[in-house]
Amino acid sequence: MITNHPRKDHVAILRSDAGLASSLRVSLARLNRRLRRQAAVHSLTPTQLATLAAVERHSGITPGELADLEKVQPPSMTRVIAVLVERELVSRTPHPTDRRQVTVSVTGQGSALLKEERRLKEAWLTRQLKELTPEEKATLRQAALILEKLSRI
Repeated sequence: MITNHPRKDHVAILRSDAGLASSLRVSLARLNRRLRRQAAVHSLTPTQLATLAAVERHSGITPGELADLEKVQPPSMTRVIAVLVERELVSRTPHPTDRRQVTVSVTGQGSALLKEERRLKEAWLTRQLKELTPEEKATLRQAALILEKLSRI
């Protein structure tokens, strides 16, 4: 049940941009950890799961492009892809124009895992939202749009 209300000293801290940034960072990290725990129906690491989702969004991407996209070194991405291939969550195919390269795509099993992961997270979050007042939900609807904007800046 969600019953925490901001303390007066916390509200004062949120008045500054730095205080707001700090509070958002902590709250979003905490919420992200809780969401990850809700969907732990697999044994993928957060990096492997993020890579799988990126491959789903960018099917036919090369490992090098994927490393750039995910901001990791190419050898690290190669290891992550190897695990995902071994678990049959992604597949490698020859690059259509450069025989020296391969592309990776999500498999049906990988898509199913991501779908279940998202379903479990959203179900948990939906249950948590039921504990909020209509006013709090309205505020979150506005905040969701703003957070989306922040994620694209």
